[in-house]
Amino acid sequence: MQPNASRTGRSKSYLACGPRSLDLSHTIIMGILNLTPDSFSDGGQLKNQSQAVRRAEKMWQEGAQIIDVGGESTRPGAARVSAAQELDRVVSVIELICRNVDAVISIDSSKPAVMQAALAAGATMINDVRALKTDGALDVAVKAGVPICLMHMLGEPETMQDNPTYKNVTSEVRGYLYERAEICVNAGIDSKQILIDPGFGFGKTTAHNLELLRNLMQLGNDYRIVVGLSRKAMIRKLLGLAVDERLYASVALALIAVQNGASVLRVHDVGPTKQAIRMYEAVYSS
Repeated sequence: MQPNASRTGRSKSYLACGPRSLDLSHTIIMGILNLTPDSFSDGGQLKNQSQAVRRAEKMWQEGAQIIDVGGESTRPGAARVSAAQELDRVVSVIELICRNVDAVISIDSSKPAVMQAALAAGATMINDVRALKTDGALDVAVKAGVPICLMHMLGEPETMQDNPTYKNVTSEVRGYLYERAEICVNAGIDSKQILIDPGFGFGKTTAHNLELLRNLMQLGNDYRIVVGLSRKAMIRKLLGLAVDERLYASVALALIAVQNGASVLRVHDVGPTKQAIRMYEAVYSS
């Protein structure tokens, strides 16, 4: 395995997240905190706010610089929840995490009302699987001035895996993300505050996911890339592993993503992923 040029001597750049700045010259770990009963991997595991805060503290102690808090599952087949339900799940937990954890808090939501409330509670980043396409979402992001992550999704969670079809998955995903990013820039968002996520598993077959991972560098150098491959169904399809057996494969995919240009890794298993990335960067960073 040979490192690509992006891994050796990556230039200094920072993501401004309220009072904190993230140094993007090293790989950033984003820990997943799902406050949902139906997420594909860990839905329903966190029974109360105390458990959620402890999970956030553990991920931070293991090396997560971002805690990504979500109150609505976007797994294949997932149904939408109301803004009221989502607000009830996330806002008070974000407030508690901010008091106990010195990490950037990201709100994983597509609803403007949820984004706004989460930002008021202490979140300083927006992660939107719908790339700020929901009415009002772009306005919230512009006014907040926080970093945003724009993700590609073909269709909606209820139906996105029914029959995803592309002529060229890499070019189509890149085109969509750059179009959304351009809209954001034209609306007044600083391009340095925009990250892009190809959306592995969101309206993609296993073949599509593998092609995107191989071609990750083709998404370009204009925006930092976020990758979420942790415990994804493609591991089951390729290796026949249950969700709780996918740690090693998830770490392997994370390393491949970093080699191919990812700046941020969205993961469930922070400690093992962080250790692997530290060793990779120790070998290949100048």
